[in-house]
This record gives sequence, structure tokens and C-alpha cells, in this order.
Amino acid sequence: MTDSLQNLPHPLLAPVIELARLAGEVILPFWRANVTVTTKTDDSPVTAADLAAHQVLVEGLQALDPSIHVLSEEDADIPFSERAKWERWWLVDPLDGTKEFISGSEEFTVNVALIEHGRVVFGVVSMPTNNRCYFGGAGLGAWRSDDIDHLQPIAVRTQPGEGQTFTVVASRRHSSPEQEHLLAGLSSGLGHLQLTNIGSSLKFCLLAEGAADCYPRLAPTSQWDTAAAQGVLEGAGGEVLQLDGKPFSYPARESLLNPFFLALPANAEWRDKLLVLAQS
Repeated sequence: MTDSLQNLPHPLLAPVIELARLAGEVILPFWRANVTVTTKTDDSPVTAADLAAHQVLVEGLQALDPSIHVLSEEDADIPFSERAKWERWWLVDPLDGTKEFISGSEEFTVNVALIEHGRVVFGVVSMPTNNRCYFGGAGLGAWRSDDIDHLQPIAVRTQPGEGQTFTVVASRRHSSPEQEHLLAGLSSGLGHLQLTNIGSSLKFCLLAEGAADCYPRLAPTSQWDTAAAQGVLEGAGGEVLQLDGKPFSYPARESLLNPFFLALPANAEWRDKLLVLAQS
């Protein structure tokens, strides 16, 4: 256990937390302001806040270690032939949940993950509006910090406690027929469900701190949407699986879109039942 950023179990974790918080400070002046929204070629929105946070993060990460490449949502047009040579890189979403940000919601985050050979080493997910930060990685542990001087270790719950309902988290804005079919199957197979809709990477974080049980995503996401929060979840005792049961990873490939996935506690008793439902 650690109660200080200076005692964290990876030398790059504390400076990345500070960078993510700094990016959040850059975002906040644009929040609930009359911000101009531009549509990118993939029909997703981008604002000056996204771009300002991107600049802070890229410059800061390159200053930490120039040998580690950076792949950001706001500068993703790096040829596959170049990315295929990378062994370590930062996977960054400067403002995850741009639609939530534009709507005035607090449910947006700054996401930074360190990737080595396609696996998440650690991830940092920072909420600019309340200075809350989640961070962790497999074998490192996971924490939530509501202020810079207090770190709270977090862990998944293997099943709902007495009097608690099985809770599924889902996107506030994105679904699919496959996702709705799975939710119906979960309700039938596991009993009454509580469905919690929340934006950005916070869905993973609710699982990581034991406030929810499952996050199925049978709708499109990109690598920068998931990597940082996956690190947090894995550090808290969770896992992310492809629908075939294989671990979810980030190998170099042409497309930066993710396959469908399930996020859940690693030792959940209902794990196999969920996989069968997802595969159907």
C-alpha cells in the first residue's frame, strides 16, 4: 500500500498523474463555455479543449522520455509501417467523452496509458471537474485520489454485497442491437439488473472501485478510449476480455478500432456465463 504519489510502484506513474491533471486544468476554461465544435473525418467531434490538452500531454510525455512514442486521438495519422516498429508507446485520449463535455456534463476524462509490446503497463484516468484521478496497472495495484495528498487503494468486488443489485455499466450515448441482446440475456440469466449509464472511461473506474459488476461493450471504441482505464481495472483485480475469452490487448495493427469486449472482475463466479451470453 502507498499513501503518497512519491511511493508509487512505477517511476513514470507520478509524473503522468501530474501531467493528466495539468491537461485537465487546460480543459476547464472551455467547459460550459461557448466552444466551437468541429467534426472530424470519422464524424466524431473535436474542440479547442481537446487540442489544448493534446498539446500539453504530448509535450509533457516527450519531455519525460523522448524514446517513448506517443499515439494520441488528436494525432493518430501515423502510418502503420511506423507504428509496427514501436515497442513502447503512450496511448492518449486528451479529452475522452467529448460529447459529454460539449453537453456540459462532468463525465469526461483525460486518459493516458503506457503500452509495452501491446500490453497496458499502467493507466491514468483524470476527471478535470473535481480533480479526481484513478490510476493503476496489472501487478502494481490501483488507487483513487480525490486530492493530491490522499490516495485510496481500490479493488473490484467479486459479486454484489448483501442487499446490492448486480450492476451493469454502459455508455450513455452508444449502444448496438448486440449490446441490447446481451443485456436482456444478463437480466434473464442473472436476475434483476441495475443499469448505470455513464460517459467516458468512468465505466471502467466504477468497476475498479467496486461500485459495479460488469461493463460489456458490444459497440465501437478506439484504442485510446480503453487502454488507460483498462490499466486501472487490471490493477484493481479486474480483466478485459474479447468475446472469445482472450485477454484484450493493443498489438500493432492497421486499424485502431477495438474488438468488442467485456470488462469484469477477474475471479467473478459468473464469468463463464457472461462469455456464453456474449458469444450468443
